[in-house]
Amino acid sequence: MSFVFPTPISLVTLCAEIDAVLQSAEGISIVGMTQDSRDVQPGDLYCCVRGEKFDGHQFVNDAIAAGATALLVDTPVTDIPSGIAVVQVNDVRAVLGVIASQGFGHPSRVLTMVGITGTNGKTSTAAILASILQADGHTVRVLGTLTGERTTPEAIALQSILRDAVTSGVTHVVMEVSSHALHQGRVNGIQFAVSVFTNIARDHLDYHGTEENYFAAKALLFTPELCTVGVINIDDPRGQLLVDVGNVQSVPFGRADAAAVELGVDYVSFFWREKQLVVPMGGKFTLMNALAAVTAADVLHVSHAAIAKGCNSLAPVPGRFESVKNDLDIGVIVDYAHTPEGLSEVLSTARELTTGDVLVVFGCGGNRDHGKRPLMGEIAARMANKVFVTSDNPRNEDPQMIVNEILSGLNEPQRNAVHVDIDRSAAITSAISAAERGDIVVIAGKGHETTQEINGVLSPFSDVDVATQALQTRKGIAS
Repeated sequence: MSFVFPTPISLVTLCAEIDAVLQSAEGISIVGMTQDSRDVQPGDLYCCVRGEKFDGHQFVNDAIAAGATALLVDTPVTDIPSGIAVVQVNDVRAVLGVIASQGFGHPSRVLTMVGITGTNGKTSTAAILASILQADGHTVRVLGTLTGERTTPEAIALQSILRDAVTSGVTHVVMEVSSHALHQGRVNGIQFAVSVFTNIARDHLDYHGTEENYFAAKALLFTPELCTVGVINIDDPRGQLLVDVGNVQSVPFGRADAAAVELGVDYVSFFWREKQLVVPMGGKFTLMNALAAVTAADVLHVSHAAIAKGCNSLAPVPGRFESVKNDLDIGVIVDYAHTPEGLSEVLSTARELTTGDVLVVFGCGGNRDHGKRPLMGEIAARMANKVFVTSDNPRNEDPQMIVNEILSGLNEPQRNAVHVDIDRSAAITSAISAAERGDIVVIAGKGHETTQEINGVLSPFSDVDVATQALQTRKGIAS
């Protein structure tokens, strides 16, 4: 879409904070900007972004025909009609956020911004911190996995959202910042008051190529250009590295900050700075997420009383160790765990919470990192008593091929014991049917998602809804 500025702005002013060569820019006024030539409106700046499939420079003529007043390019363009301005930069993506921030009146400079990055725990940490800030009397907007199509919006859209937050009276924005977003510069132009590092594990290697590149992208959030203070998990070796070699002020946190820890299926209780905190969310990973959130809140000068109140009043976070209530004495947990480390954590927590069996239902997403599939298979077989392998979001891959890659991480006896059902609904139902009183069924991978993608088609699907129906059916049979 085309994003319209609050008021028209001269092109020279719009580009004042970037290194650029401007051609025919004098007297040109810009009313909005977009990176999609199909959405150009008269008076827009058309930004020629290179994507995975298309190069925006190919559609310059379409943008001009639609009324673009100026072009933002990083490759020379020719035969541009007179009266059309050209802004030449080294990298269009790198400057989009800076330009959009200028066009929308630098909204992030008015807001208190908190950015959270890491492989696991971003969504829960953001939810806990938002609850704490609200308990302290602030108006908070959360941006992340649960609020939009992308964990972190594209740069122009993000600045438009922040402008809307300002006009709506929001004081604090807590947002998840993905590695893709950092690598693509989507948060450029924002100065985060606090940047939070939760942890790092294997993920998104289909995009970044190596774990080193993945971590390097995450580390960008802890540079002076983006961050004022870093709140960093030093129990993670990469977090300790950020503290050791980083060039921003850092405030570390770790498991040692918590005392008298109690873990339950639907709560975590611990003492922090001599004050008892209770978070109504289960799982030992919730402890680390809560420590990240309370440490960030402390950096933001939130009172310890408000921190305790905010932790205790946390609303359920969909798909994050979400308990599916039932009266069959069977624990059913839906969790977004979709990495080897995430799956290990959720199964480890389930094991600690029951003397019965742990059953797990999981798959791996298609068109993503193939290398993690056998790793997750091995973890499931080692840590659960019964394993049900199924589809996640196969996307454009053959679901059976994905399953085969998962099973390749198991030895023959383990493979023979695994239950395989490509139909995720049937696999969930089978696991719940197989559970005995006192057991815990972990349904991992999709968490909060309400659709399943197969061959490019999104169909309604909710792990929670399927599990609820399976429990009701089982109860009906039992009665």
